[in-house]
Amino acid sequence: MSESAVTRRTRSGIPPEAFFVASASAQYAGAVIAVKLFDDLAPASVAWFRVIGAAAICIVVSIPRLLRGGRWSRREFLSASVFGIAVALMNLTFYLAIDRLDMGKGVAIEFIGPICVAALTTRSVRNAIALGCATLGVVVLSGIELSGEPLGLLFIFLASACWGTYIVIGAKVAALDRGIAGLGVGLAVGAVVIAPFGAPQSGPAWSQPSLIGWCVLVGLLSNAIGYGIEQTVLRRIPVRRFSVLLALLPVTAVVFGMIFLDQMPTAIEYFGIALVLTGVVIQQRDVLAPTSESA
Repeated sequence: MSESAVTRRTRSGIPPEAFFVASASAQYAGAVIAVKLFDDLAPASVAWFRVIGAAAICIVVSIPRLLRGGRWSRREFLSASVFGIAVALMNLTFYLAIDRLDMGKGVAIEFIGPICVAALTTRSVRNAIALGCATLGVVVLSGIELSGEPLGLLFIFLASACWGTYIVIGAKVAALDRGIAGLGVGLAVGAVVIAPFGAPQSGPAWSQPSLIGWCVLVGLLSNAIGYGIEQTVLRRIPVRRFSVLLALLPVTAVVFGMIFLDQMPTAIEYFGIALVLTGVVIQQRDVLAPTSESA
């Protein structure tokens, strides 16, 4: 789906929620493929090839805009670079986490980053309660795995911090109005930054080129399409509402984990996920109504 198509339809009345469902589906379809690749290729290498592939796709697609847009200012390049590094590190740590944790549960824990951004951008008792619910949900989920997968938890909390950075910096990059080119340039920088983690273990991919192809497909689904849609939506709605809509991602991850990976959450895990999502709903319900705000 092209950026202009998303923008036209957002303006024409189709709710942003519909685009978030599409974005979440693309991202976690990619995650399901990635998990299956872990048997043949190290998670760090899958993340690296994913970022490289997504950067190449975004840059190629945006060549006309890059040629028309003129020189980038130092601020534009720096913002895109920080954004791309945050995305690359988020992808890397997320894959290292879901190699050890169930995908749905991992995404729910990772969601503490967006809820913190949402809580810090508003001032009310409701927001404090929301943050408390989300934190309690994370404690419930973390407590389940603490004895068995502490490294997985470390990686998912790092991914959570990167996700929060992605939202804050992503809004600035979206405001630059460089389109998908900003995502592509940023991801290219991010690929260089995580190369020391992904390149050393990438040997199997060079002897089986099909693995690289699958990783590029993951990059197309999860980064180019998924993040591309989010970048467009970030220009149409405020960060606080954006954080609410991200609640659709953990739900989608649980569904994909159950359907494709046979990862069935337990009752207490459902409870933890519900607490996280309840926190987001409470925090953001007062800003769901506006539809004409821009990022």
